[in-house]
Amino acid sequence: MTRKNSDSLSLTETNQVITFGCRLNVYESQVIKDLSSQVGLSGAIIVNTCAVTAEAERQARQAIRKLRRENPQAEIIVTGCAAQMNPSRYADMPEVSHVVGNHEKMKAETYQKLMGEEACPQVLVNDIMSVRETASHLVSGFDGKARAFVQVQNGCDHRCTFCTIPYGRGNSRSVALGEIVTQIQKLVENGYQEVVLTGVDITGYGADLPGSPTLGQIIRRLLSLVPSLKRLRLSSLDPVEIDQDLWRLIAEEPRLMPHLHLSLQAGDDLILKRMKRRHLRHDALEFCQKARSYRPEVIFGADLIAGFPTETEEMFQNTLRIIDECDLTFLHVFPYSPRPGTPASRMPQVAPSLIKERAARLRHLGEQKIQQVFDRMMGNVVEIMVEALEEKGQKIVGKTDTFIPVRLENDGSMVISDFVKGRVVEKTSQNLLATLI
Repeated sequence: MTRKNSDSLSLTETNQVITFGCRLNVYESQVIKDLSSQVGLSGAIIVNTCAVTAEAERQARQAIRKLRRENPQAEIIVTGCAAQMNPSRYADMPEVSHVVGNHEKMKAETYQKLMGEEACPQVLVNDIMSVRETASHLVSGFDGKARAFVQVQNGCDHRCTFCTIPYGRGNSRSVALGEIVTQIQKLVENGYQEVVLTGVDITGYGADLPGSPTLGQIIRRLLSLVPSLKRLRLSSLDPVEIDQDLWRLIAEEPRLMPHLHLSLQAGDDLILKRMKRRHLRHDALEFCQKARSYRPEVIFGADLIAGFPTETEEMFQNTLRIIDECDLTFLHVFPYSPRPGTPASRMPQVAPSLIKERAARLRHLGEQKIQQVFDRMMGNVVEIMVEALEEKGQKIVGKTDTFIPVRLENDGSMVISDFVKGRVVEKTSQNLLATLI
């Protein structure tokens, strides 16, 4: 199996599908590509947007304008969370042909309408809060990616004060276990050895299904039913929603990778309360301590918001401290931006210059934490899954089980998704360098 490497802009061969945002969008973009191609749509540019920050929306609009300049005759279709929540904003852009909602983008009939002989409305967006089910789509592969993404859940029942995502995704909906297993079996048959379970709030999985199965229960069963899957990863976890089955898997299941990403957002209790998060500072500390007691090699990532309304320097220091106290490594830092209609947008705001400065401090600490991990791994033997083959320098590039990026010499026999071992001999600011064993 050979696949070319990709970056944050994912382009298909038949229709261009450009993806912004989360791993769930990556999965959905592949579904969009498959569905639009199946019905015969071709030559379209489909932009799958994100609305988590104002910057994400700005980048999407900028990309749309650029795409129109470079493709003056193409049909440009805009979808995703930003389109779902503010369809008129994109419909008013002269570059945009159609605006499609998050539910509609996952239907083949939508793309049939877009290419039909009868006139199609410019805006195809429904009330996302009325959606009760998550449709199953069998994806055979992901263009340009060595690991596959599988949706297990969509939407969110919680209402954090800074977040608009529930209004773009709707309420929490879970995918039945049988559909998840069928999807993963298909991907494994097609050569994928690593799968990421993704969703908006995956630790909220199962509350809407008969018997209310938990995330840990379905992972345990799918690993039993798909024994040939070598690696399983999880997208963001809420630290107070880890069920007992999932804790047992963290402790005992080697195929569940020791890289856990927390939806943390802050390290100060008052800010967490004003965010209306479900956890407090001590919950994050207890989660990391417990996970590390089960898997000493585990590496943590976390989402953090810099400059949330009312955040003082003392409160920000608590967030800085929790990075060390939890020994967080991979930091996804988001400078706070007010989202229209959210309670946080009506709170006293932190000065934009201060938000920018605090975000920079968080990122700088994150860079230091990564270098500390790199230092600890010098001389170690690591196993990586090959994600890319570099022509210049004949290098192979991949990730360890803890998601550490490694580059090795290529002996000429490697292909994408192979597993190889190397000894770490050097580091850069971005990755480890290893010699092939």
